[in-house]
Amino acid sequence: MPKTVFITGASTGIGYATVQLFHQNGWNVVATMRSPEKAADLAQLDNVLCLPLDVTDFSSIQPAIDAALARFSAIDVLVNNAGYGLIGAFEACTAEQIQRQFATNVFGLMEVTRAFLPHFRDRRSGVIINISSIGGLTGFPLYSPYHSTKWAVEGFTDSLQYELEPFNIRVKLIEPGPIKTDFYTRSPDIAQQPGLTAYDSFVAKVMPTMTKAGETGSLPEVTAAVIFQAAIDGSDRLRYPAGGNAGLLLLLRKLLPDSLFSAIVRATTIKS
Repeated sequence: MPKTVFITGASTGIGYATVQLFHQNGWNVVATMRSPEKAADLAQLDNVLCLPLDVTDFSSIQPAIDAALARFSAIDVLVNNAGYGLIGAFEACTAEQIQRQFATNVFGLMEVTRAFLPHFRDRRSGVIINISSIGGLTGFPLYSPYHSTKWAVEGFTDSLQYELEPFNIRVKLIEPGPIKTDFYTRSPDIAQQPGLTAYDSFVAKVMPTMTKAGETGSLPEVTAAVIFQAAIDGSDRLRYPAGGNAGLLLLLRKLLPDSLFSAIVRATTIKS
């Protein structure tokens, strides 16, 4: 009997590629997104169920899970992929923007996870895969709210693994490097505050580097392959770097003193 995966944020990028890969490998796929009508091509695939789910609207979570279970009877893997990035100088970020950043990347992820736990506990089986980032263990300029959310996801997942282990529920973190998706074009929320120009020159030095990172990053299919491996490997491994130089960068962050690593970040991101 085919296994079933439930994916949030499945309309584009990593989520879309992950739907395709699981489907190609014979899985049932529940592809959730805010606007399912925008993913008509996914809906045409056999054993792919497209459902509305906005992780910031907690009332939409349980109906999506109920519909998925009504169609496939059981879910084996949850992929918490929905997210977006707030970019800009922190002082220019509004409270509303920061709240939205956490509502999407942290609180939504937590609520979807919470909603799945009774099902996984009853089955004494399940895999929860949270999409983090190299930015969950490192920091880059102009991404302070975004990095804050990914550090939160790292801490949440790192702790959660222990309390779910007795129920045979495995928890995983995927840590992609720069990915060639619309994260850098459609997805970001650019922080700008009328009259605040003090950071303009700094932003002008950094943004071209960040944009280029997205343009030259790994394809989302690379991260999708890592997600699939994490879902099927049956191991207790927690962290999975994905794409490009993510593994090397995280190794350097672990081994180098803060001063040296920060110097590398400055040299590679802030162009004069």
